[in-house]
Amino acid sequence: MTEPIKVDIWSDIVCPWCYIGKRKFEAGSTAFTAAGEDRDVVVEYHSYELSPDTPVDFEGSAVDYLVQRKGVQPAQVGQMLERVTGIAASVGLEYDYDALQHTNTVKAHQLLHYAKSHGKQLEMKERLFKALFTEGRHVGRVHDLADLAAEIGLDRAEVVRVLEADEFLGDVRADQSLAMEYGIQGVPFFVIDGKYGVSGAQEPAAFAQVLEQVWTERDAQVELEEASA
Repeated sequence: MTEPIKVDIWSDIVCPWCYIGKRKFEAGSTAFTAAGEDRDVVVEYHSYELSPDTPVDFEGSAVDYLVQRKGVQPAQVGQMLERVTGIAASVGLEYDYDALQHTNTVKAHQLLHYAKSHGKQLEMKERLFKALFTEGRHVGRVHDLADLAAEIGLDRAEVVRVLEADEFLGDVRADQSLAMEYGIQGVPFFVIDGKYGVSGAQEPAAFAQVLEQVWTERDAQVELEEASA
Protein backbone atom coordinates (compact mmCIF):
# COMPACT_ATOMS: atom_id res chain seq x y z
CA MET A 1 0.00 0.00 0.00
CA THR A 2 1.44 3.38 -1.04
CA GLU A 3 2.02 5.99 1.63
CA PRO A 4 -0.51 8.85 1.71
CA ILE A 5 0.46 12.05 -0.04
CA LYS A 6 1.33 14.67 2.58
CA VAL A 7 0.04 18.19 2.00
CA ASP A 8 1.31 21.02 4.19
CA ILE A 9 -0.84 24.16 4.07
CA TRP A 10 0.16 27.60 5.28
CA SER A 11 -2.81 29.84 6.01
CA ASP A 12 -4.26 32.42 8.37
CA ILE A 13 -7.68 32.34 10.00
CA VAL A 14 -8.54 35.89 8.89
CA CYS A 15 -7.67 35.17 5.25
CA PRO A 16 -10.91 34.81 3.23
CA TRP A 17 -9.05 33.14 0.36
CA CYS A 18 -7.66 30.54 2.76
CA TYR A 19 -11.16 29.32 3.62
CA ILE A 20 -12.11 29.33 -0.06
CA GLY A 21 -8.86 27.56 -0.89
CA LYS A 22 -9.58 24.96 1.78
CA ARG A 23 -12.88 24.09 0.10
CA LYS A 24 -11.34 23.98 -3.37
CA PHE A 25 -8.46 21.81 -2.20
CA GLU A 26 -10.86 19.44 -0.46
CA ALA A 27 -12.85 19.09 -3.69
CA GLY A 28 -9.69 18.42 -5.69
CA SER A 29 -8.37 15.96 -3.14
CA THR A 30 -11.68 14.10 -3.10
CA ALA A 31 -11.64 13.82 -6.89
CA PHE A 32 -8.08 12.48 -6.77
CA THR A 33 -8.73 9.85 -4.11
CA ALA A 34 -11.91 8.70 -5.87
CA ALA A 35 -10.01 8.06 -9.10
CA GLY A 36 -8.19 4.94 -7.89
CA GLU A 37 -7.69 2.45 -5.09
CA ASP A 38 -5.37 2.93 -2.11
CA ARG A 39 -5.16 6.68 -2.64
CA ASP A 40 -5.02 8.85 0.44
CA VAL A 41 -4.07 12.42 1.30
CA VAL A 42 -3.11 13.70 4.73
CA VAL A 43 -3.17 17.41 5.56
CA GLU A 44 -1.30 19.45 8.13
CA TYR A 45 -1.90 23.16 8.63
CA HIS A 46 0.86 25.63 9.43
CA SER A 47 0.81 29.11 10.92
CA TYR A 48 1.07 32.31 8.91
CA GLU A 49 0.10 35.74 10.27
CA LEU A 50 -0.99 38.18 7.59
CA SER A 51 -1.30 41.10 10.02
CA PRO A 52 0.57 40.32 13.26
CA ASP A 53 0.23 43.96 14.37
CA THR A 54 -3.59 43.82 14.41
CA PRO A 55 -4.93 44.36 17.95
CA VAL A 56 -6.92 41.59 19.58
CA ASP A 57 -9.91 43.88 19.85
CA PHE A 58 -9.88 45.81 16.60
CA GLU A 59 -12.25 48.77 16.77
CA GLY A 60 -14.18 48.89 13.54
CA SER A 61 -15.86 47.00 10.74
CA ALA A 62 -14.41 44.91 7.93
CA VAL A 63 -14.50 48.04 5.79
CA ASP A 64 -12.58 50.01 8.43
CA TYR A 65 -10.00 47.24 8.65
CA LEU A 66 -9.32 47.19 4.92
CA VAL A 67 -9.08 50.98 4.76
CA GLN A 68 -7.03 51.51 7.93
CA ARG A 69 -4.83 48.42 8.05
CA LYS A 70 -4.51 47.46 4.39
CA GLY A 71 -4.62 50.86 2.71
CA VAL A 72 -7.50 49.95 0.39
CA GLN A 73 -9.37 52.89 -1.07
CA PRO A 74 -12.89 53.19 0.41
CA ALA A 75 -14.45 53.19 -3.05
CA GLN A 76 -12.90 49.79 -3.77
CA VAL A 77 -13.84 48.04 -0.54
CA GLY A 78 -17.47 47.33 -1.42
CA GLN A 79 -16.49 45.76 -4.74
CA MET A 80 -13.78 43.67 -3.08
CA LEU A 81 -16.10 42.31 -0.41
CA GLU A 82 -18.86 41.62 -2.92
CA ARG A 83 -16.44 39.71 -5.14
CA VAL A 84 -14.96 37.55 -2.39
CA THR A 85 -18.42 36.87 -0.93
CA GLY A 86 -19.62 35.69 -4.33
CA ILE A 87 -16.63 33.39 -4.82
CA ALA A 88 -17.12 32.01 -1.31
CA ALA A 89 -20.77 31.31 -2.11
CA SER A 90 -19.70 29.38 -5.22
CA VAL A 91 -17.96 26.84 -2.97
CA GLY A 92 -20.78 26.68 -0.42
CA LEU A 93 -19.57 29.27 2.09
CA GLU A 94 -21.70 32.12 3.45
CA TYR A 95 -19.50 35.05 4.39
CA ASP A 96 -21.04 37.69 6.65
CA TYR A 97 -18.79 40.73 6.52
CA ASP A 98 -21.28 42.84 8.47
CA ALA A 99 -20.73 40.62 11.51
CA LEU A 100 -17.05 39.77 11.00
CA GLN A 101 -14.71 40.75 13.86
CA HIS A 102 -11.09 41.30 12.81
CA THR A 103 -8.51 40.35 15.40
CA ASN A 104 -4.97 39.19 16.03
CA THR A 105 -4.63 35.48 15.24
CA VAL A 106 -1.51 34.38 17.13
CA LYS A 107 -3.59 32.71 19.87
CA ALA A 108 -5.75 30.97 17.26
CA HIS A 109 -2.61 29.58 15.64
CA GLN A 110 -1.44 28.30 19.02
CA LEU A 111 -4.82 26.64 19.48
CA LEU A 112 -4.41 24.88 16.14
CA HIS A 113 -1.10 23.43 17.29
CA TYR A 114 -2.68 22.31 20.55
CA ALA A 115 -5.54 20.72 18.61
CA LYS A 116 -3.02 18.95 16.38
CA SER A 117 -1.42 17.41 19.46
CA HIS A 118 -4.84 15.91 20.20
CA GLY A 119 -5.59 14.75 16.66
CA LYS A 120 -8.18 17.48 16.04
CA GLN A 121 -6.37 20.09 13.98
CA LEU A 122 -8.56 19.78 10.89
CA GLU A 123 -11.74 20.05 12.95
CA MET A 124 -10.36 23.05 14.80
CA LYS A 125 -9.33 24.81 11.59
CA GLU A 126 -12.80 24.41 10.10
CA ARG A 127 -14.45 25.56 13.33
CA LEU A 128 -12.33 28.71 13.49
CA PHE A 129 -12.98 29.64 9.87
CA LYS A 130 -16.72 29.17 10.25
CA ALA A 131 -16.80 31.08 13.52
CA LEU A 132 -15.09 34.09 11.98
CA PHE A 133 -16.52 34.30 8.48
CA THR A 134 -20.08 33.03 8.88
CA GLU A 135 -20.98 33.40 12.56
CA GLY A 136 -19.31 36.68 13.51
CA ARG A 137 -17.59 35.09 16.51
CA HIS A 138 -14.38 36.44 18.05
CA VAL A 139 -11.34 34.25 17.34
CA GLY A 140 -8.63 36.26 19.07
CA ARG A 141 -9.45 36.16 22.77
CA VAL A 142 -8.41 33.20 24.90
CA HIS A 143 -11.81 32.47 26.43
CA ASP A 144 -13.65 32.77 23.12
CA LEU A 145 -11.16 30.37 21.56
CA ALA A 146 -11.59 27.98 24.48
CA ASP A 147 -15.35 27.98 23.89
CA LEU A 148 -14.81 27.00 20.25
CA ALA A 149 -12.31 24.33 21.24
CA ALA A 150 -14.79 22.83 23.70
CA GLU A 151 -17.34 22.57 20.90
CA ILE A 152 -15.12 20.03 19.11
CA GLY A 153 -14.39 18.05 22.26
CA LEU A 154 -11.21 19.65 23.60
CA ASP A 155 -10.82 20.40 27.30
CA ARG A 156 -11.80 24.03 27.79
CA ALA A 157 -9.86 24.64 31.00
CA GLU A 158 -6.76 23.05 29.53
CA VAL A 159 -7.04 25.23 26.43
CA VAL A 160 -7.25 28.36 28.58
CA ARG A 161 -4.17 27.32 30.52
CA VAL A 162 -2.16 26.45 27.42
CA LEU A 163 -3.05 29.64 25.55
CA GLU A 164 -2.43 31.94 28.52
CA ALA A 165 1.00 30.32 28.98
CA ASP A 166 1.83 30.56 25.24
CA GLU A 167 2.91 26.93 25.33
CA PHE A 168 2.64 26.53 21.56
CA LEU A 169 4.02 29.92 20.55
CA GLY A 170 7.33 28.29 19.65
CA ASP A 171 5.52 26.00 17.19
CA VAL A 172 3.85 29.01 15.57
CA ARG A 173 7.19 30.74 15.16
CA ALA A 174 8.76 27.57 13.73
CA ASP A 175 6.03 27.43 11.07
CA GLN A 176 6.65 31.05 10.20
CA SER A 177 10.40 30.49 9.93
CA LEU A 178 9.84 27.54 7.60
CA ALA A 179 7.54 29.70 5.48
CA MET A 180 10.37 32.20 5.12
CA GLU A 181 12.75 29.41 4.09
CA TYR A 182 10.28 28.30 1.42
CA GLY A 183 9.90 31.89 0.25
CA ILE A 184 6.18 31.96 1.01
CA GLN A 185 4.92 35.53 0.79
CA GLY A 186 1.18 34.97 0.73
CA VAL A 187 -1.44 32.44 1.69
CA PRO A 188 -2.95 30.00 1.17
CA PHE A 189 0.16 28.12 0.12
CA PHE A 190 0.20 24.36 -0.41
CA VAL A 191 3.32 22.18 -0.34
CA ILE A 192 2.54 18.84 -1.98
CA ASP A 193 4.65 15.83 -1.01
CA GLY A 194 7.40 18.15 0.17
CA LYS A 195 8.40 19.21 -3.34
CA TYR A 196 5.59 20.98 -5.24
CA GLY A 197 4.31 24.38 -4.22
CA VAL A 198 0.84 25.63 -5.15
CA SER A 199 -0.01 29.24 -4.36
CA GLY A 200 -3.49 30.62 -3.90
CA ALA A 201 -7.05 29.30 -3.97
CA GLN A 202 -6.68 27.36 -7.22
CA GLU A 203 -9.54 25.46 -8.84
CA PRO A 204 -10.19 21.87 -7.65
CA ALA A 205 -8.94 20.48 -10.98
CA ALA A 206 -5.55 22.10 -10.44
CA PHE A 207 -5.16 20.43 -7.04
CA ALA A 208 -6.33 17.09 -8.43
CA GLN A 209 -3.81 17.40 -11.26
CA VAL A 210 -0.79 18.00 -9.04
CA LEU A 211 -1.82 15.16 -6.72
CA GLU A 212 -2.16 12.90 -9.76
CA GLN A 213 1.30 13.96 -10.94
CA VAL A 214 2.83 13.07 -7.58
CA TRP A 215 1.05 9.72 -7.63
CA THR A 216 2.25 8.95 -11.17
CA GLU A 217 5.83 9.86 -10.26
CA ARG A 218 5.66 7.56 -7.26
CA ASP A 219 4.47 4.66 -9.43
CA ALA A 220 7.28 5.30 -11.89
CA GLN A 221 9.82 5.33 -9.07
CA VAL A 222 8.52 2.02 -7.70
CA GLU A 223 8.72 0.41 -11.14
CA LEU A 224 12.25 1.69 -11.57
CA GLU A 225 13.32 0.30 -8.21
CA GLU A 226 11.72 -3.07 -8.93
CA ALA A 227 13.40 -3.25 -12.35
CA SER A 228 16.82 -2.56 -10.86
CA ALA A 229 16.42 -4.95 -7.94
